[in-house]
Amino acid sequence: MILQLSASELSRKIKAGEITAPEAAEAALAQIRACEGTLNSFITWDEEDVRRQAMEVEQGIREGRFSGPLAGVPVAVKDNLCTRGMRTTCASRMLESFVPSYEAEAVARLRRAGALILGKTNMDEFAMGSTSETSAFGPVKNPWNPAYAPGGSSGGSCSAVASGEAFCALGSDTGGSIRQPSAYCGVVGLKPTYGRVSRYGLVAYASSMDQIGPIARSVEDCAVLLEAIAGRDEKDSTSRAQENTGFAAAVRQGAAGLRIGIPRDCFAQGQDPETERAVRAAAQALAEQGAVLEDFDLGILRYAVPAYYIIACAEASSNLARFDGIRYGFRTEEKKLLAMYNKTRANGFGAEVKRRIMLGTLALSADYYEACYQKALRTKACIVQAFKEAFARYDLILCPSAPSDAPVLGQSLKGSWNREPSDIDTVAANLAGLPGISVPCGLSSRGMPVGVQLLAGWFQEKKLLAAAGAYEKSRRFPLCPMLLPPSKEMGREEAGAGRPGEEAGA
Repeated sequence: MILQLSASELSRKIKAGEITAPEAAEAALAQIRACEGTLNSFITWDEEDVRRQAMEVEQGIREGRFSGPLAGVPVAVKDNLCTRGMRTTCASRMLESFVPSYEAEAVARLRRAGALILGKTNMDEFAMGSTSETSAFGPVKNPWNPAYAPGGSSGGSCSAVASGEAFCALGSDTGGSIRQPSAYCGVVGLKPTYGRVSRYGLVAYASSMDQIGPIARSVEDCAVLLEAIAGRDEKDSTSRAQENTGFAAAVRQGAAGLRIGIPRDCFAQGQDPETERAVRAAAQALAEQGAVLEDFDLGILRYAVPAYYIIACAEASSNLARFDGIRYGFRTEEKKLLAMYNKTRANGFGAEVKRRIMLGTLALSADYYEACYQKALRTKACIVQAFKEAFARYDLILCPSAPSDAPVLGQSLKGSWNREPSDIDTVAANLAGLPGISVPCGLSSRGMPVGVQLLAGWFQEKKLLAAAGAYEKSRRFPLCPMLLPPSKEMGREEAGAGRPGEEAGA
């Protein structure tokens, strides 16, 4: 079955002539049509454009123009990455009809590698959320059980990869938005070092922490995607020139001799016992592969969540000021200028986005700038220093990707917007700009995936991939039910052919 192949396996078969790029495209499109009525993973896809891409890439493969490991592979893109000629909504009413005239550098690099861009995946509005339920286009469902959330904000990309709607995908990670939903959906998600991948064309949430990264069903596929999108970009001054980016080869290096620290703080109060057992078992598996494990204290982590939310919301307040109804996006019918500004933002943004803008504006106000924002920046500096000291002793840090398995849909949106516990294991890496990867490590008693997270020092993705690859080889993680034969699939009988208006450019 084509859909059960990894992206790397599919590309090898396409180049060998065993499968054609159009056949791979049709398999992915058929799965999208079958699953979207249940999952809502995509906001926009264009079947005719995908078929056109597939024909061009197939010809290019036969002519020798596309020879890399992504040639002919259908890939999904999170809907906060700009795509020329295809709308980019950020899952918000504010950008519901926005069609960019330019393309994100990461997406452009995928096209140059011969990947097929299937469409744009659903997400939390402007990447603000932890469950992919704040989207103006409705919540994303978890393909392991549609009664559960897929995590967020890259929930649509993770859901699409897990269910076979895409062979791999791009997401963005500001506070765990690749790693946490990857854990909930049973896929592999990698957040690169800040500066490893160009952010050009990524609609900004918190510019000092946003990073684009790969999502796939195997560690090798994540490495292949990272090789394709990494590198210096003159259009992004924060991107870095890089050498020795043979990430795919690193997957096969093994974990022998790697020193891995396990922070006791990550298993403190609030950690689900099932998740802790699964993560500890993953650590033991790495020890059996030759890694050297040691528990240690990283107490500064307790301050990561408040520092993250203050800094992220402050940057969001500044970044989202551009959405005013004047230059692009949604505009209310109000004629008076000030009233038009107010009503455009009140009606264009969802509740979660407005809450974060208001919190950020408060933190940046004269009365609270020193007490909130400046103190958060000093805390961030302390966290960076703590990680520098930790990585002087260890090659990697191992901890959970999330404190538990996926929440029930709607559960986390009740009452307060306080959802920090689902972020507690991931936000510190964004504050420090570190690379991190989440790999599936088991199923809970509810049959939902659990993930283990590995962090490495700055620009040490090869160590991450070596350990993750070694662990992946030591266990067999089951396929998502939606990738099993039809008689065993979950909810496929009820799945419709997609939502109205999902034709080209919808």
